[in-house]
Amino acid sequence: MVGSAGSLTTPAGARLWDEPSVTPRQLEVMRAHGRALEYLRTVSDLDWTVLSPPQSLLPGERTGDYRTAGDELVATPDGLSTISLPDFATALVDELETPRHHGERFTCGY
Repeated sequence: MVGSAGSLTTPAGARLWDEPSVTPRQLEVMRAHGRALEYLRTVSDLDWTVLSPPQSLLPGERTGDYRTAGDELVATPDGLSTISLPDFATALVDELETPRHHGERFTCGY
């Protein structure tokens, strides 16, 4: 499933949903995705995977070049956490075709 970036840990150690710029509606959605992830982590009789996006999904070209991580936000050295929509879709399809994250959440970005 595709989840939210809200529960990802930032390089500073906070979660994205703790950022002051998060609106109440965004927080509601982020927390709901966080609860779903917490539930999935208790399930042992289902092969599940959650892909959380980076902080920003942007229009752009498909490069096929991205990095992955577990529960920590993928960010550049200057703190940007982005990926193009086509590359995010590529990360999702790559996982479907060659599963590497059984029973866990992962994220991607440049």
